[in-house]
Amino acid sequence: MKKTKLVLIASFVLILLNSCKEDSIAKKSILEKIETQYSQLYDSATTKFDDNLFLPKTIKDNKLRLVSSYEWTSGFYPGSLWYLYELTKDSKWKDRALAYTKKLDTIQYWEGNHDVGFIIECSYGNAIKDTPSKDFDKIIVQTAKSLSTRFRPRAGIIQSWKKSSKWDCPVIIDNMMNLELLFHATKISGDSTYYNIAVSHADTTIKNHFRKDYSTYHVLDYDRETGGIVAKKTAQGYSDESAWARGQAWGLYGYTVCYRETKYPKYLEQAIKIADYLINHKNLPNDKIPYWDYDVPVEKDTPRDASAASITASALYELGHFTKDNKQLYLSFADEIMKSLNSPDYFAEEGTNKGFLLKHSVGSIPHGVEIDVPLNYADYYYLEALYRSKNLK
Repeated sequence: MKKTKLVLIASFVLILLNSCKEDSIAKKSILEKIETQYSQLYDSATTKFDDNLFLPKTIKDNKLRLVSSYEWTSGFYPGSLWYLYELTKDSKWKDRALAYTKKLDTIQYWEGNHDVGFIIECSYGNAIKDTPSKDFDKIIVQTAKSLSTRFRPRAGIIQSWKKSSKWDCPVIIDNMMNLELLFHATKISGDSTYYNIAVSHADTTIKNHFRKDYSTYHVLDYDRETGGIVAKKTAQGYSDESAWARGQAWGLYGYTVCYRETKYPKYLEQAIKIADYLINHKNLPNDKIPYWDYDVPVEKDTPRDASAASITASALYELGHFTKDNKQLYLSFADEIMKSLNSPDYFAEEGTNKGFLLKHSVGSIPHGVEIDVPLNYADYYYLEALYRSKNLK
């Protein structure tokens, strides 16, 4: 009997070791693919580099499309390089990340766009984690100061787009993603102004932006003088009352960050409700990669949005560690998303996709742009999710 037990234990240990070895090989394979792709993307971007257009965003007309530092997605490429360094610890990725990050320094003074939080937090915010710098700290704080000029006290929100014939004071759910910069600036400077603006925006968004089922509108138009709501609309979703996929992911991620930075239970509750809405949605495909809008009529060729999936996965990996009751559910769901994104259905074959990692993302179908293409923010949140998954395990 004793000998039988020893044999069983030895067999179990062997199975466990083989399983760990296979998992290690799989992870190594993914990292090798990522490095191959991003080496190609880096070479292509640097070959076409000029002072105005130098950051890879997507593919257009089968050509690599580069954007300037003043395009809202400019921080995602240097951010991806930072995560690639964290995943591989190869110093060449750090050098490249630092070089591209420093090209965005003038953004700190830009008051004309709410997405400076995206741009600077994904680049300089990641740089600070590895390379602490007083100069970088100053850039974070100055950027927060610039973003704060867009705060409208009577409405309690940060204005997104500028006033136009269509909007008075539009606020998009995407803006939740810019609050992390404000929290960061308060930690650096000790000035609570930025923290208070972030909390005001988050509270007002909970109050006005979400429906009873915890799906979110894309755009709310406020009266900047009275703070009243003029209209609830969409710009990139299927309809005003539909759940635009990337918007739902922005909301989930944004409130997870708000809870991390404040520990206010209301933000954790909001993130949990949004997560449950997404996980249990009747129109979510079996592979967990959503259609571009959760409410769009589904046909054979209805586009998926890998960017919404990668944002969701990254948020769930963090959210899972803030809740005991749903921890395993959220982590397992994120794992399922990543399994799909790592599959040939979504992860580009080596040497294709102009070097981008993920296929099948959507920018804006109503505007007819970036439909079923790679996008730099899909890659960024995929790499962040991979990094978080690796660290959690």
